[in-house]
Amino acid sequence: MTDTSRDLLRIEGLHARPTPEEGAAPGPDILNGLNLSVGRGEVHAIMGPNGSGKSTLANTLLGNPSYEVTGGRIVYSGDDVTDWPTDVRAKSGMFLAFQYPQEIQGVSVIQFLRQALSARKGIDLSVLELRLATMDWMKRLGMDSSFVDRYLNEGFSGGEKKRNEIMQMAILEPELAILDETDSGLDIDALRVVATGIREIRKDRPELGILLITHYQRLLDELQPDFVHIMVAGRIVASGGMELAERLERDGYEAFRGAN
Repeated sequence: MTDTSRDLLRIEGLHARPTPEEGAAPGPDILNGLNLSVGRGEVHAIMGPNGSGKSTLANTLLGNPSYEVTGGRIVYSGDDVTDWPTDVRAKSGMFLAFQYPQEIQGVSVIQFLRQALSARKGIDLSVLELRLATMDWMKRLGMDSSFVDRYLNEGFSGGEKKRNEIMQMAILEPELAILDETDSGLDIDALRVVATGIREIRKDRPELGILLITHYQRLLDELQPDFVHIMVAGRIVASGGMELAERLERDGYEAFRGAN
């Protein structure tokens, strides 16, 4: 019998697809019976070719209404959250770092963080208090102190957007962080800064569970995940350690396309 007492996230036979527009016929499932468990304090990496369903999985886990679950369930911290709305999942401690963070005109980073922290933990810090709380993390992530006064993601470089996501993760203190291709578009120096930030957060919060979605082994080399999973056609077809990522680097995804 499998011990699920340390499971932070358990995905059971998950099927999901894009939500059809009103009056339109639904399309095929993108996730096709996906199973995965993430324990507290564990780092799991998911790798897969384009179109394998990685970003669909990330969005489905956070309840993005653009996707609908057609089968299976999502269990988080012992609760079936399959039908929970996005804001309730976020308040409960689920966090998604977007592959393409959106710009929000007229809302500064510090204002966004203040509202998000109030919603997540019921903590109403003043702008000054929050500014002081963010200074250490901005320093760790190589961000200028004026960064928090800029409008959210407006005019940000790719590296600034990703470092901002990591700072949000540090301030909001989630229980589960889903990082959707956080390394996308980063040069090696920016990648190392982001990876250092993630490691620092884990030092502060060793019970944090991380689901890391990526195309590239270079981020795995920096973070050394506990488990690596290969995703093809909406399912996990192989699981292992870093040796699996090394095999993928050597043999490519074709070696896994016929796996069950």
